[in-house]
Amino acid sequence: MKWINKDNRLPIKSWCDIVEAGAMAQAQNLSNHPETFHHIALMPDCHSGYGMPIGGVIACENAIIPNAVGVDIGCGICAVKTTHKTSDINESMIKQIIGKLRKKIPVGFDHHKREQNWPGFNNAPDIPIIRQELKSARKQLGTLGGGNHFIEIQSGIDGFVWLMVHSGSRNFGYKIAREYNSIAQKYCEKYTSIKIPLKGENGLAFLPLKTKVAKEYISAMNLALHFARENRKLMMSHLKNAASEVFGCSFDNEINIHHNFAVEETHFRKKVWVHRKGATQAEYNQMGIIPGSMGTASYITKGLGNPESFRSCSHGAGRIISRSQFNKTYTVGECDKAMEGIVFGRWGKDRKGRVDISEAPQAYKDIDTVIESQNDLVEVVVKLKPLGVMKG
Repeated sequence: MKWINKDNRLPIKSWCDIVEAGAMAQAQNLSNHPETFHHIALMPDCHSGYGMPIGGVIACENAIIPNAVGVDIGCGICAVKTTHKTSDINESMIKQIIGKLRKKIPVGFDHHKREQNWPGFNNAPDIPIIRQELKSARKQLGTLGGGNHFIEIQSGIDGFVWLMVHSGSRNFGYKIAREYNSIAQKYCEKYTSIKIPLKGENGLAFLPLKTKVAKEYISAMNLALHFARENRKLMMSHLKNAASEVFGCSFDNEINIHHNFAVEETHFRKKVWVHRKGATQAEYNQMGIIPGSMGTASYITKGLGNPESFRSCSHGAGRIISRSQFNKTYTVGECDKAMEGIVFGRWGKDRKGRVDISEAPQAYKDIDTVIESQNDLVEVVVKLKPLGVMKG
């Protein structure tokens, strides 16, 4: 841990040495929130999010806060080790694998043309927002999305090729998050007089656990979590098939984890709902994944079960500059240079058709420093370096 701030209702405990002003203000809002419990934990990749910093962890005894879960419910990482040696892979093989994937996996705002099969759709709870979005969700399953979502082929220091997928619950989870954050705002305006932000980018509206609508949100959130996990699993299946076809290999067991979710756990002798937004579980000996940016290292880890972080760790490197500002500051040439030696295709475009370089390595914190900052939270198992990247 880097420091503790005790100036508010609850202490803020941080593994991030220097927290940007916006994220710090959000952490202070959380520490003064009437429903948060024991302390606020900030991971080393901490930066501003909606309501709660990304790289933040909180616990609540009697409430759930939709914005403390986030809009991409269940976003997370899936990784698997192959039996193929890194010494036996070349650029042609990487391009072949990515080429095969592009025929199977829609990216960005694209969806499948046909509905995908998954038993979870048939067991969906009877909730209005679920009924509204279910048909569209059937075409979103197995799609990568955009932004920082990626598929990577990686070289491990263990001498083997690894495969990794980063994606979430797509528009399905986004719609659920927005719906219940709006409901929470209306609830708080009607029934509470709390002096923290309820609306806008810093909104922290909550739903008491005893209410029917809180139970609905938890049910809808859990469906989005299952959807996100299946989404990664399906894309990983395509990735494994492509890798097997190109260089004939088998695979270890997959690691598949969330980093935007809430779950009931016991901490400091209390049953609480832990909200991890841009943070992952790090129970003792639990396998984890902490990716860097495209072009930089990722890590396979084991949790140390540190109670001070609510048994959590960072979910990645963490941005140091907004996407819009990055695109104004850096050039395509500078970003191309940072990606030398890595197969990644061309830079994507934003909604207005402009070249978008905002996911380049320079937009993120140094992943090695981030890992060193949480050596009391996780143990490094394998360091991975990217060989080929497919971005959303």
